[in-house]
Amino acid sequence: MQSESEPEVRTVAGVLRGGREAGLAVFRGIPYAEPPVGGLRLAAPRPGRGWEGVRPAVAYGPPPPQPGAFGMSPQGVGDDWLTLNVWTPDPDPAARLPVMVWIPGGGYLVGCSGLPEYNGGQLARSGTVVVTLNYRLGFEGFGMIDGAPANRGLLDQVAALEWVRDNIRAFGADPDRVTVFGQSAGGGSVAALLAMPRAAGLFRRAVAQSIPGTFFSPELAADVTAACAAELGVRPTLADLSTVAPDRLPAVGQAISARIVQWRERWGRITHRPIPFAPVVDGDVLPATPWRALADGAARDVALLVGHTRDEHRLFSLLDGVLGQVTPEQAETALRMLAPGPDGSSRYREAFPDATDEQLYELVNADWLFRMPSLHLADAQLAGGGRAYLYELTWPAPGLGGALGACHGLDVPLVFGNLTSGQPAMLIGDPPTPAAQELSGQIRGAWTAFAANGDPGWPSYDAGRSTRIFDERPVVVAYPEETSRRLWQDHTFAALPLLVR
Repeated sequence: MQSESEPEVRTVAGVLRGGREAGLAVFRGIPYAEPPVGGLRLAAPRPGRGWEGVRPAVAYGPPPPQPGAFGMSPQGVGDDWLTLNVWTPDPDPAARLPVMVWIPGGGYLVGCSGLPEYNGGQLARSGTVVVTLNYRLGFEGFGMIDGAPANRGLLDQVAALEWVRDNIRAFGADPDRVTVFGQSAGGGSVAALLAMPRAAGLFRRAVAQSIPGTFFSPELAADVTAACAAELGVRPTLADLSTVAPDRLPAVGQAISARIVQWRERWGRITHRPIPFAPVVDGDVLPATPWRALADGAARDVALLVGHTRDEHRLFSLLDGVLGQVTPEQAETALRMLAPGPDGSSRYREAFPDATDEQLYELVNADWLFRMPSLHLADAQLAGGGRAYLYELTWPAPGLGGALGACHGLDVPLVFGNLTSGQPAMLIGDPPTPAAQELSGQIRGAWTAFAANGDPGWPSYDAGRSTRIFDERPVVVAYPEETSRRLWQDHTFAALPLLVR
């Protein structure tokens, strides 16, 4: 007998008992695949086994192995990393609500669904079922190993979406109205899923927030693997690497990141950020970059909402200790490494004649890593015959003295409505202003409307590059970063190569 305080749901694997929070039924720590350890280590995810009786689903599962960065700390212990969580207003199969599946970001290195900023309660109260998930990160999820499937982290995400297809109706959702959404590495994952044959048909709509342009060639990814293996003192083989304890691998990624400049002549642009792991265009799991795949029509049947913040790189300038003190040499290095074309540095300086060194540094970093990849995905979706909606968040974050503007990650608390919990809430300020609450309501309304009916409330991108600007005053304009758009219009975001063989 189901009690009002302890809702129960029957899934394919067995019965789950959750809890109630502010009028919602909430289920945490649901396994969607077997723990990827032992004989399943560095393998594709395997569907989870069933259970007898009633399984409690009230605590987040343990996060996948990762370095202790950005406030990450284990919410649980064990190796059951591949779990997900569900918030639902009405766990009745007849409700048939839209469902939004969140893929956390974190540079493909850190992140987990149990962070307070990803609590799905506020979104779910808008009339949607919200799912958040964990997936393998760093070397465990994205290291390229001969004999092991590439992009194991992406395969985990596909397994979670298959779980949603097979089970979400029991939670009151419509499996034919699934929207995937994610930010940063989560946005890059959404872009990858749009290009993956294995993910076809698992979702109808996609929201990609601040997509990183970093997708690796197999040769580059294999070279990073060789460096990681050397750091561990083992051969870069599946036999050797599978014997390395999972909790040792995150430190290897950190060590490579700390010394990544020494590989600059081999690895190129990824040494600037640094970015040791990313999805690999392996020809199988990921047959092509998202931009190529979408231009070829891979996602023409999926509605796409995509965009970025205006000041994407300012948060990283703060974290790197260069905010307010970028030198001319640092600006020139960034321009030389990242600007498109052999004359990219001079073209940036000519296009932004009044920009300071710091402004040029931020612009080219933001354009290369997030702004132009996001814009180009909208262009690719149109080229492939699909529908796209574009946005830019320009509201300046009032937190931290207002120094970061509309920086990377500011969209996360606004989308979830969690303005006072989790690290990104520091950007909002304490207490949140009425303007912040109003803006969050506008963004949540747009995202949930898009999940419900495919229309976020403004004209699609093909109507004169229509772009919804999220700020104190809502407007729709032609894409506002026109100077950057022109600088990058002939650039192709290809798989990043290994420069020296």
